Amino acid sequence: MVDNRPAKPHLRGMKTKDTDILIVPGYKGAGENHWQSRWANRLSAAKLVEMGDWHKPVFEDWKANLIAAVHGTEKPVVFVGHSIGCQVIVQAAKEFGKPVAGAFLVAPPDVANPSIRPRHLLTFGPAPTDPLPFPSVVIASRNDHFCAYNVAEDMAASWGSLIMDAGESGHINGESGHGPWPEGLMVFSKFMNHLKPPLVQ
Repeated sequence: MVDNRPAKPHLRGMKTKDTDILIVPGYKGAGENHWQSRWANRLSAAKLVEMGDWHKPVFEDWKANLIAAVHGTEKPVVFVGHSIGCQVIVQAAKEFGKPVAGAFLVAPPDVANPSIRPRHLLTFGPAPTDPLPFPSVVIASRNDHFCAYNVAEDMAASWGSLIMDAGESGHINGESGHGPWPEGLMVFSKFMNHLKPPLVQ
């Protein structure tokens, strides 16, 4: 039997060469063995954003530096955030003024938890509860000492993000054994394959 139905169009996601990938570290930055630094070196379209003082982060400075980094791009932006870097991305989401294709948010901390240490991280919260104006995915761990999994679920739900369970992976950084983190890079590639070029803002 011949199928005369029209073929479904092939949906192709965005390629890294069509984007500017901004890698946004968290508290203490991303050392050379951190997966974010490794990705920045591996992905030609990626740039690690200098957010400010890594050890005494000032929210207003970090937010301003991130917005400036977005303004310096030429292609649609894809964020790769870790820890409080995720919270800065979310806090500034409506202020970029340029097309954002998506955000890959890894281990966002609970910046409303008074028990968080250092307590200075509370100045990066509370986390917004408005839906993000671009597609996003949250990668969360079951034993992240910076955020309980159910809190990460609530944040993802309020942001309209897909949440992915990373199991017991700590804070998904060098200390938890996530140096190269090839599994994360595979998930990021799949995320890119589902993105579409954003509408011009």
